[in-house]
Amino acid sequence: MTDLSQPAVAERPVFTHVQVRSIIFGVLLAILMGALDQTIISVALPVLSAELGGFDWLAWVVSGYLVAVAVATPIYGKLGDVYGRPRVLSASIGIFLAASVLCALSTSMTMLVVARVLQGIGGGGLISISQGIIADVVSPRERGRYQGYVSGTYAVASVAGPLLGGVLTNYLSWRWVFWINIPLGVLAFLVSRRALARLAPPKVERRIDYTGAVLLSIGLTALLVGITRIGQGHAVADATNLSLFGASLLVLAMFLWQQSRAPEPILPLYLFRIPTVVLCCGILFIAFAQVVSLSVLIPLRLQMLTGSGASGAALQLVPLTLSIPLGAFIGGRTMARVGRFRPLQLMGASVVPVGIAGLALIDPQHAWFSAAMMVIIGTGIGLQFPTALVAVQSAVPRRDVGVATATAAFSRSLGAAISVAVLTAMLLSSLQSAAPQVAGALSGGELMKDLVGGALAQIGGEDRVRLVAAAAQSFSHLFKIAAAISLLSLFMAWRLPDTTLAGPAAQK
Repeated sequence: MTDLSQPAVAERPVFTHVQVRSIIFGVLLAILMGALDQTIISVALPVLSAELGGFDWLAWVVSGYLVAVAVATPIYGKLGDVYGRPRVLSASIGIFLAASVLCALSTSMTMLVVARVLQGIGGGGLISISQGIIADVVSPRERGRYQGYVSGTYAVASVAGPLLGGVLTNYLSWRWVFWINIPLGVLAFLVSRRALARLAPPKVERRIDYTGAVLLSIGLTALLVGITRIGQGHAVADATNLSLFGASLLVLAMFLWQQSRAPEPILPLYLFRIPTVVLCCGILFIAFAQVVSLSVLIPLRLQMLTGSGASGAALQLVPLTLSIPLGAFIGGRTMARVGRFRPLQLMGASVVPVGIAGLALIDPQHAWFSAAMMVIIGTGIGLQFPTALVAVQSAVPRRDVGVATATAAFSRSLGAAISVAVLTAMLLSSLQSAAPQVAGALSGGELMKDLVGGALAQIGGEDRVRLVAAAAQSFSHLFKIAAAISLLSLFMAWRLPDTTLAGPAAQK
């Protein structure tokens, strides 16, 4: 019987530093393209919805992409293990570019949403396969350093995306938000194809569990669509939502049964008997959920409580956005030197609850103190990202590195999708229950719009003050809940085995 706690070491090609740098550059281009498309469209949404009509479909322009990425990610991991990651990465770039053209040529919101779903199917491969390639070319001990570059790429996308989207929309057209992918995609294809030529496809013939892939796609799609509907204001007990959740539960149960009997399962269930994999996927789920939640809550609180504009509120997020890659860089470099990930996980998981609790207790007007708390949070989360992924990759046999990497990436995507839906539903409900009597007839969504847009300015000053105080109380409660949830990461980090990673120590 194979010892799952000590996976066999397989041979890997030996690359020079120049070759590794070339491969990483191609990989980062692909990741940048996939990550950029999650943020670049945000500024263009009002303009494109006005031109194409169909405001009811507006949320699905974003959600359709995120749901498709989450569903496709674990499947791409298995495809990369079977057919070779360079080949699958090229295919996902092709799908992404074809979908980008369809998005740019869309003549209706329905066509745009369908094209965005197709784009998400390609985007799932860009992200998961690229991170698996890093595991193919560098040793476990060195991976943290390169995963820090990945986190930096995400930070660039989150900062540059809205800015680039605004420039393209204002001076050209919203369609250029999608046309810009063509030169980026062609460059990523050419660079990655040339750089990855030495990564030969696997020599062992392995079959694909197509039945499992279909069941997983259907089950996850139903689950994430139901969760997204809740975040958009539909009741949990809505008949459509109950049908979606019931179907998801049934189909995912069938998927698990299929995985237990398939010779080459899409998601090997033995992975979840490895403590490091389970714990690190849980850490990544919570960490990414916190990033997404704070990215929504912090600007929204500023706009609702201080009257800050959208651009000013977005600038307040810069400390969080920049400190995440800083923490990832520090974590990756330190892990490469000491060869251990548990101490870094404990350090990151210990400071994040402190930073979030600090945000709950301070006045949003105190910009410098808020910035300090965001730096603490971002650095802590940054320490967790690369170390958790490298821990997952090092805990499994090399033949399953792709599917393990995709499972970790899926945990991040699932955390993002669920946190957005749950956070939005909790905020709407909290606003409605905490609002003073004068605004009691308004829904949570109407209160949010009124506070941001100043539509309640005609209400007397005292009522206005009470309304703002109720909103402040709602945000404080949400931050406290987020801080409590982040304590789960500390518990999981404490349970991690203190493993020494394979590979030589990095040079200082």
